Amino acid sequence: MKTLRLFPLELGRLLRSRLTWLVVLLTVLSPAAGLILYKPAYADTMLSMYLANPALAGGVAGGILFALLTIFELDRARRSRTDMLTDAAVSPHAMALVRLLALLTAAVLATGLAMLVWLPISMGLIGAVFTGVDYVLAYLLFMGLALPLAILAAGAAYQFTQRTDLSAVLLAAFAGLSLTVWADDWQLCWLNPCVWAMSDDFTNFRLFRTVAWMRLTWLGILAGVWGVSYLCIRRYGKGLLGSLGRSVRRVWRPAIALALLVCSGTAYAAQPFYDNSNPDLTAMTLYELDYAEGVTFLDRTVQVFPDTEAGAVEGRAVYRFQNTSGKEWTACFGVDPGYDLTASVGGEAVPAVRTGYEESNMALWEIALPADGEVELTLEYGGFPKDWNLSSTVQGDPEISGIYLCLENQRLFPYLLNVLPGDEDYPTTVEVTLPGAMLAIPFGTSEAEVVAEHRDGTRTWRYASNSTGGILYAGDYVRQDIQAGGMTIEFYYGRKHQAVMEAAGAADAVRAVVDYCTEHYGALSFGTGDTLKLIQSRVAGGGYAVDGASLLNEEDFTTANLDDTGKGAIPGEVFIHELVHQWWGLGNMFDTADETSPWSSEGLTVYTTYRIVKELYGEDYAQKYYVDQWRQEVDDYFLNFYVRRPEYLEKLPEAERLNIAGSLSGVRHYSEMPLKILKAEQLVGGEAAMDQILHDLFNREVDPAYPYLTYQDFLDACHLTEEELDLG
Repeated sequence: MKTLRLFPLELGRLLRSRLTWLVVLLTVLSPAAGLILYKPAYADTMLSMYLANPALAGGVAGGILFALLTIFELDRARRSRTDMLTDAAVSPHAMALVRLLALLTAAVLATGLAMLVWLPISMGLIGAVFTGVDYVLAYLLFMGLALPLAILAAGAAYQFTQRTDLSAVLLAAFAGLSLTVWADDWQLCWLNPCVWAMSDDFTNFRLFRTVAWMRLTWLGILAGVWGVSYLCIRRYGKGLLGSLGRSVRRVWRPAIALALLVCSGTAYAAQPFYDNSNPDLTAMTLYELDYAEGVTFLDRTVQVFPDTEAGAVEGRAVYRFQNTSGKEWTACFGVDPGYDLTASVGGEAVPAVRTGYEESNMALWEIALPADGEVELTLEYGGFPKDWNLSSTVQGDPEISGIYLCLENQRLFPYLLNVLPGDEDYPTTVEVTLPGAMLAIPFGTSEAEVVAEHRDGTRTWRYASNSTGGILYAGDYVRQDIQAGGMTIEFYYGRKHQAVMEAAGAADAVRAVVDYCTEHYGALSFGTGDTLKLIQSRVAGGGYAVDGASLLNEEDFTTANLDDTGKGAIPGEVFIHELVHQWWGLGNMFDTADETSPWSSEGLTVYTTYRIVKELYGEDYAQKYYVDQWRQEVDDYFLNFYVRRPEYLEKLPEAERLNIAGSLSGVRHYSEMPLKILKAEQLVGGEAAMDQILHDLFNREVDPAYPYLTYQDFLDACHLTEEELDLG
């Protein structure tokens, strides 16, 4: 009761302090650092640049500020030499708890003010893809929870040491570990969560869940540590151990601290987001299993029920096998490590054993099956999918929500590892039940159709496939069918991005690129000849393709990227640039090992974009907005001090050196290389000759051991040397 009476008095005193309001003001302003200095979320989405980075910067700066305020406030009585009087009037334990509550309340106030101040700014910067849910969750998790963690850490440090200097050193070391040594471990970076990207067009709930788990785990740990330090508060003139000995007499105090530490330690060990896959990337144990002798795969039917609220999956898969061996045998499956699995044959349960081995984001399960000639195995599986531990610093996948999901291979259904296919390979029928607003898009040649509509607003989609695994995309997509290149392009993009896509003239850009590149270079190898799906994915760091479908990374079509004049004068031209990567970058791969070389997929992509724009808008337009701009940037590049004197670049701090080197390499890729290709065009006899050379390179016979298109390949095809393309 005394604590409740003292709390408003202590809070009032704290809020009358000018230092407190200075800390609050600086905390409110600290998100601005995320727009200028501190940018851990490096994706080019609008939410990454204008929401994640400011909130993360606010968490780091605000946390440090409140930690220093905590040390200052806890040392106030000792510094003014009134501690003996205050301890006589009020129990030091009661006062420590009151001060903690007052500081936490001030942190809540600072977070609330920051959210109010930055709301209109964020809305203006982010634009059409702004959502209140993303805004509130980002500021609460990235910034808001950092402040109490810092307060608890600083409070514990002071209560252990009773000295401001040692407390500050311990705090600096603890924060420094989070920002440096622990920065690549998503569970340890308590101050700066591993956030590399936020999606504009789809949801970010998986990311928010991982950050919330980390924050709450640390909240328990630091609350437990603070509880232990609470026992060490000096009393009766005794030192640390003497005070600890007296405090533990009230058993509930150490019991609470111990319970907090045990619970948070359990949460740390039992995190549900990442697996324990073999860290050896060369390991192929799951793919080198002996095939079951005399057993062939007949077919399978799969029913999948994503839980879009919980981000989980439930499913039922029926496999039929033909066994001619007359012997009992064992079926091996690779299953998402977050799933549980039960098995039955003919309605009778059979043991499904999880071996404990995990590799490539798959857990190995073994199921003993009878010697029957034909076996029908039913698997019921489900749970919260775990991601590969190697990707723990790029959080956010797999996202499962009411407007987006991607289920790949072992997440879609158990992946059969040790049975050979029959005469018809792997015939599979998949049914997936989704919210009514979502379209089901099998990644490949298959087409999904609605086979049932349910009273709860969900719909069941069905499609057939014939492969060992499978990939299913689903979401609140807009579909546009575009006739281009002699085929139908099924173009899917997020509904939230519709206004941006329409402003960029996306459909016209798709048509122009496919028509031009197909005519000049040839059809994409992953097109079916009749149709090609172009699917915009959630921000993923890259794209890929299979027969009948190609992935377009959301990051390539954000407002920021579409406004990048290095890729085109207007958004429609940037869209052209990104689509050309289907030919140069995806249709032909480039080795990026040599960072000093101007050769990359960007050179041919920019050159091809220039040629398309020249055809669409005329030679004068292309000359002004492409060739002249390349020349100006290359001229500036060769005048750059660090280009002329590279020895000085090596003397700069690493972060600054990498920033400058990255900027300079961008000029070489986007401007110098296109000029070299343009010069090669003139030397080989003009555009028609260059088109033939690029056509032959695009359709060359690829060496599987080294499938990359190299600069030497290009020079050899042009019958030129590297020196002949110098721009000097």
